[in-house]
This record gives sequence, structure tokens and C-alpha cells, in this order.
Amino acid sequence: MADSVSQAFGEVLRELRNQRGLSQEALSFACERHRTYVSILERGLNSPSLSTIWMLADALGVKPSEIVRRVETRVRKN
Repeated sequence: MADSVSQAFGEVLRELRNQRGLSQEALSFACERHRTYVSILERGLNSPSLSTIWMLADALGVKPSEIVRRVETRVRKN
């Protein structure tokens, strides 16, 4: 289950980032995380902390709950 949640989170993160026209580098700068960490998240190799979800949401202009809702929807579909 954890792998599918991490994978779904990565897919949602990549979609939101691309919709906003941000590179991984631009997003990482905006949320004060290293670009390779954003890449690791997008590939589903790691799960973010709650504080990281908050920072990513702020950088992407969405509520943290919106990210979690999208992840939950994607996990339940699979």
C-alpha cells in the first residue's frame, strides 16, 4: 500500500507542477527543497512529510488537502 501511495503522490505532484508550468528546479526553489528530492518524490521513491506537503502546496498554489484528495482518488482507482 505504501508504494502505491508514494507512486500516486508522485504522479499528482508531477501533474500539478506541469499544469503550472514549473520545472522541478523552480518548484524545489519555491518549496525550499533540493531538486533531486522533488525528482525522488515524483518517481514515487519516497513519501513526503506533512510539512513538505504543506510547502509543496504553497509553492503550487493549492491547499494541502487538495493534494491529499487527489492522491486518495488515484489510489482508490487502482
